[in-house]
Amino acid sequence: MVDESQTSEPVIAVKSGVELKAQAKDLNFFYGDNRVLKNVNLPVPDRKVTALIGPSGCGKTTLLRCFNRMHDLYPGNRYEGEIRLDALNILSRQVDPIEVRMRVGMVFQRPNPFPKSIYENVAYSLRVRGRIRRSILDEYVEGALTRAALWSEVKDRLQEPAFTLSGGQQQRLCIARALVSEPELLLLDEPTSALDPIATDSIENLLNELKSQVSILIVTHSMQQAARFSDYTAFMYLGKMLEFGNTTNLFAKPTNPKTEDYLSGRVG
Repeated sequence: MVDESQTSEPVIAVKSGVELKAQAKDLNFFYGDNRVLKNVNLPVPDRKVTALIGPSGCGKTTLLRCFNRMHDLYPGNRYEGEIRLDALNILSRQVDPIEVRMRVGMVFQRPNPFPKSIYENVAYSLRVRGRIRRSILDEYVEGALTRAALWSEVKDRLQEPAFTLSGGQQQRLCIARALVSEPELLLLDEPTSALDPIATDSIENLLNELKSQVSILIVTHSMQQAARFSDYTAFMYLGKMLEFGNTTNLFAKPTNPKTEDYLSGRVG
């Protein structure tokens, strides 16, 4: 059993001159009476990839979902602290969660296309906002599919069901669906865990290209993946944020013994 009282709170910060898109500040999260996030601080640099790593059950996905208030969908959940998106505290009761989700896109662990055509999967979030001329809708759909590196593969089959696509294509479709609203922050929860190595490589290359356009926060179970393409890495353990830093530096010389244990495989 780990004595949490012996774990000092780390200083979580980025170097001066690094612009932030979002930031969790002294964040606690409760499922009912169960506190699963404990005074978490996490900066999310602008137009960079930030990876969240840590053992299963440490709170990575819970933290990720706080950034677009997905926990609001279930009764009994509660936040304390702040999450800033630019200057706005998105956890404020005065802020509409729907507005948050328009600014913060989400892609889940397994591809989850709607039971609709390829075209309608991407167009759906625009349609629910109200009437949009077909010509404008076409432009947004093509733009999102292009940004997701899928347009050339599907442009002649847009009316086919999304389920006719391969697993990797379905996940890129879900990324296109998240991008069509032109979010400022893109959240990804282990987006390649259900994919083969070729599809995984395709998604990683895509995210490398996208980071010049949108800030990215990704949960990954793969330390190799985090090391390959993230700019910053954060290590979580038992609901706490133990370490954050430049990915190269954190992997080469972690400052927290728990981080070193995890990276070396002594803790999993």
